[in-house]
Amino acid sequence: MKRRSWKMLLAVCCVLICLVVGSRILLGQAKFGKNPEGERLERIQTSPNYKDGEFVNVVPTQTLADGESTMRILWKDFFSGASRLRPAKPLPVVKTDIKSLDDADDMAIWLGHSSFFIQLAGKRIAVDPVFSEYGAPFSFLNRVFAGANPYAAADMPEIDILLVTHDHWDHLDYPTVEALMAKVGTVVVPLGVGAHFERWGYPKEKLREVDWNARLQFDGLTVYATPARHYSGRLFAQNKTLWAGFVLETSNRRIFISGDTGYGPHFAQIAQTFKGFDLVMLDGGQYDPRWPLIHMTPEEAARAAEELAADALLLGHVGKFSIARHPWDEPFIRAARACENKAFTLVTPRIGEPVRLDGKERRFERWWVGLD
Repeated sequence: MKRRSWKMLLAVCCVLICLVVGSRILLGQAKFGKNPEGERLERIQTSPNYKDGEFVNVVPTQTLADGESTMRILWKDFFSGASRLRPAKPLPVVKTDIKSLDDADDMAIWLGHSSFFIQLAGKRIAVDPVFSEYGAPFSFLNRVFAGANPYAAADMPEIDILLVTHDHWDHLDYPTVEALMAKVGTVVVPLGVGAHFERWGYPKEKLREVDWNARLQFDGLTVYATPARHYSGRLFAQNKTLWAGFVLETSNRRIFISGDTGYGPHFAQIAQTFKGFDLVMLDGGQYDPRWPLIHMTPEEAARAAEELAADALLLGHVGKFSIARHPWDEPFIRAARACENKAFTLVTPRIGEPVRLDGKERRFERWWVGLD
């Protein structure tokens, strides 16, 4: 009996050792990035937005609603049987030849979800580019909609500025930023996110890490980092890096990119500082009652666009992945309704279709209709 107990104990120990070693090997993969340490961490600790070992929002913000947990959400989603989470047909796209564009033409091109290509003041700017077939640590999770991934890193021109709003997988994609490395001039990221880029081989001199309300000056273009209401982390450790939105300003244009964010008082602060925008790209497509404070509904995005005195709203965080449990096209339907009779225009380009900022009339179809 004693001998059998020892064998069982030995077997359990072997299993535990295998789990520990396997976890270390898994988490040691480059795609998981690296948490800030050393001088980078010392700088982070001086931020007014960093308290008790983590970054915090402007106002108290629960990541999940009371009674919810990540495991509970994953379990319920697996067995929920929710319908129409993905389109039945491939998404129609317009694959603009981005390399051939005249960089004197100010424009924004939606690349799906929260990825954008922007031309402003002669600068070519990539925002949260994700060209992988999934937006998650593993390929069987968060798969791209059929047809929604027409671009690859090879389709991109030289990038003057790479902007990343935070380090979640559907915004910071390791294979994409690795493939773009040779094309990128400057990387602008919130505090701490540079640790990931350094691990992935980006030289320090390319990295500019910013706190909220920081300002960076480029030739003819100013980039401001703004607060957002969200959280960060690529696996277990959360809020060790900052999340942010960005304002891009020239002598005659102004664009706002919200990044992932819930609605909050930071919009009033941004509105007071910047006095109107030509175009705002706002989170509004992965809302869920299980996380009501960290993403906006389409109605909240419309309210924020109005508050920001925008000329045009382009809905982000939509049209490529299904993260929440609502039908994939519901954000577009609700946004179109919420933006009726507003002072701003809701622009609904297909993936790859330019939104020009020259003041000319913009006409876009409701391309999501009929893709059930």
